[in-house]
Amino acid sequence: MTLDEMKPGNKCKIKSLLASSMLGQRLFSMGMYPGAVVEIVRNAPLEDPMEIKMDSSLISLRHVEAGFVEVEFI
Repeated sequence: MTLDEMKPGNKCKIKSLLASSMLGQRLFSMGMYPGAVVEIVRNAPLEDPMEIKMDSSLISLRHVEAGFVEVEFI
């Protein structure tokens, strides 16, 4: 399952990043690494972007970018 498939209120743990190159580096620099816990806060009215919470940070991601983050429910 990927992060873009999660609904608001769900919590999950990152299994792996499926992106390489610049996108993979950008996601990693935002704190998205295997083992990190993510909570889905909300989706924008037209579904893009989505807002996630990691530790005490709120991050907005496009669904296309979130599709490169493989997660599992916790």
